[in-house]
Amino acid sequence: MQSEEDRSSQPPSRAEAYLAPETLSQLTPFELRARMIVEGVRSGLHRSPHQGMAVEFNQHRGYVPGDDLRHLDWKVYGRSDRLTIKQYQQETNLDVVLLVDASASMRFGTLPIKEGWGETEASRKTGSWTKFDHAVATSVALSWLSLQQSDRVGLITFADGIEGIVQRASGQGQWRHIVSALNTRPVENGTNLTKTTEQVLGRISNRAIFIIVSDLLCDPEEIHSALARFRHQRQDVLCLQVLDEKEISFNFNGPEQFQGLETDRRVKVDPRSIRDAYLEAFGKHVEKISSTCTQFGYDHLIMNTHTSVGPALGRLLARRSIWLKRHRAG
Repeated sequence: MQSEEDRSSQPPSRAEAYLAPETLSQLTPFELRARMIVEGVRSGLHRSPHQGMAVEFNQHRGYVPGDDLRHLDWKVYGRSDRLTIKQYQQETNLDVVLLVDASASMRFGTLPIKEGWGETEASRKTGSWTKFDHAVATSVALSWLSLQQSDRVGLITFADGIEGIVQRASGQGQWRHIVSALNTRPVENGTNLTKTTEQVLGRISNRAIFIIVSDLLCDPEEIHSALARFRHQRQDVLCLQVLDEKEISFNFNGPEQFQGLETDRRVKVDPRSIRDAYLEAFGKHVEKISSTCTQFGYDHLIMNTHTSVGPALGRLLARRSIWLKRHRAG
């Protein structure tokens, strides 16, 4: 853990260093919409289960004494001589909770960091654009988008449990609070997704979109168990799997000494001799995560640290928008 003295000696975070202008322009046409019906009382973009008198027509019901006469449907009365009330599906703001993996495996990165960009605790130590830096850039972009929708956004960093929390809010300063918390977050310890999920759902009971930003390099059964817990509470989840290009392609040349991502164990091997076996095992792991997400009705997206955040998130949001339009029409 960093001391307060260590943190105070670090340069102040620049929120703009995580969100390029082109990313803004790529995300501006999209909205982050909820798949699940959400609970809320304020006017916003997301459907609420509470019957209101505003926004989108839902159904008719019979008039009862005391109903507001402004909502009588006179056309139905003219056709059937029955008094009916128009009911509307109220739309509401949403809570968006970013769950960002700050475990030791997120320190890995093979892309040289650009001058003036990032500078998280992980990249300061490695000199590379790490998976954690990419997770930060992804989270900053999504929090910006959500705050533009007037949604409340919160942040939880985790490793072998909850490590840090930024309480949910929709105020103007929330975006920078999130950036600052991520910028100074130590990236260490192992990963315990089961424990983290229990702690998170013990704190948050209302409906929300939970965005898991992690390399998800843990037991697929642990991931399945965690997502099952979210599904049981009827929560909406996006799984953004952040991986370095080298982890995806295993394009290493010559003998290399590999160190465990969350252990000190080291082993020297020739990557070319195990590349096929690695890619097969890696492919099965990713496919297992993807099929688990599909099983629970959740989105899964691989975020390659060597590519820009904007286009990948744009594809995901477009896909969610198409899904929502189809199901609303149905």
